[in-house]
Amino acid sequence: TYAELDERADRAAAGLAALGIASGDRVLLQLPNGCEFAVALFALLRAGAIPVMCLPGHRAAELGHFAAVSGATALLIPDTAQGFDHRAMAQTLLQDRPVLRHVIVDGDRGPFVSWSQVCAHPSQRAAPKTADPGSPALLLVSGGTTGLPKLIPRTHDDYVYNATASAEICGLTGDDVYLVALPAAHNFPLACPGLLGAVAVGATTVFVNDPSPESAFSAIVRHGVTATALVPALVNLWAQATEWEPETPTSLRLLQVGGAKLEADDARRIRETLTPGLQQVFGMAEGLLCYTRPGDPSELVDRTQGRPLSADDELRIVDDAGLAVPDGTEGELLVRGPYTINGYFRAESDNARSFDPDGFYRSGDLVRRRADGYLEVTGRVKDVIHRGGETVAAGDLEEHLHAHPAILSAAAIALPDPYLGEKICAAVVFAGTPVTLTELNDYLDQRGVARHARPDVLTPMTALPTTAVGKIDKKAIARQLQA
Repeated sequence: TYAELDERADRAAAGLAALGIASGDRVLLQLPNGCEFAVALFALLRAGAIPVMCLPGHRAAELGHFAAVSGATALLIPDTAQGFDHRAMAQTLLQDRPVLRHVIVDGDRGPFVSWSQVCAHPSQRAAPKTADPGSPALLLVSGGTTGLPKLIPRTHDDYVYNATASAEICGLTGDDVYLVALPAAHNFPLACPGLLGAVAVGATTVFVNDPSPESAFSAIVRHGVTATALVPALVNLWAQATEWEPETPTSLRLLQVGGAKLEADDARRIRETLTPGLQQVFGMAEGLLCYTRPGDPSELVDRTQGRPLSADDELRIVDDAGLAVPDGTEGELLVRGPYTINGYFRAESDNARSFDPDGFYRSGDLVRRRADGYLEVTGRVKDVIHRGGETVAAGDLEEHLHAHPAILSAAAIALPDPYLGEKICAAVVFAGTPVTLTELNDYLDQRGVARHARPDVLTPMTALPTTAVGKIDKKAIARQLQA
């Protein structure tokens, strides 16, 4: 119940304070989907700490980077998840990042602090501290379009607006049952409207760790789920699974799809098999959110990615020279608005590249704006791969590949995949004895590369084609691989 959540958050906040975690401290939060995620999130906020919203698939490379940039003093993890021992990773992090003073473990704590003991601390509720509404409430993780992921400071006021305005757009009420199927630390299932929007209106929230149709359909039927958010690869699998699963969803009134572009044919199939209440969502953890609206005609729902959440969102669509293009013409989307960030956390060089002189955020997305204000996403400027709802920076993966002693040169290429949306292909020129895909991914695992950022395909090549100016021609590689 909400009363129990309130009490648990109070106790945990007192336990965190007893450990010495003070207001303003950054804490790496990496818990899987479940009620303990919600307890931990609200406890950290109530203690005045700033959660760094790590994803379950992040490993030592990413967490070490987040700790260094944020100056985090604590790490909150599960004991194990999907066969991975997070405690062993924490040992490595403590050696490399001495600023991390506390490791808190949900489950078998090993040599660390027990989360259950933290939550058992006597509640010490005092007069609530008044946070500066313009200060960071939490740090989201960027999709990592260039190099390692960046930290996105979302303030109390902009994130409350993000969640509550989204809940209003979606018609979310206390009668709804919201299913968190994607990793809860993602902006999409966290606040679009997500967990926070559901809490804001008093709705029920259900968590699943396994979003497969077998698991999710059972949870939807059992709890009467009315709303959830998915990525295209997953929702397409759900639509196909209605043909063979014994239990299929009948209670969904709102099915949000975002994270990558949903094709029109897929949108029609989803409306026919899962729910007519399909909603396309396009946005970014840095701010701007676009939604199709309930009641929109099917043509808009199937073929566009929505229009901005706020009337105060300012959009510029520009060509390569930075000049505005007319409606209906493709260009890069730049945005400024009441819930879009003004800069990444402690990232001066990234901010210089990511914002124009007027403070507009360069999204890296290519779009067309229709006369009615709805957007059609057409592609991207940045070199990223959208794999199963996660954004993988090709350049970062290539740095890891080049570090392998047997690799002379490498390129990370996005290939279409019916299940993942895009899969990762490592096109590699070997300098010595070739290695297998398994051996390569074992090497990347040892380097602490996130699970979702490892290649699905390894393609040896005698040479990587280049453009006229000498850059690796990834389009030519992709054409060769798909021929």
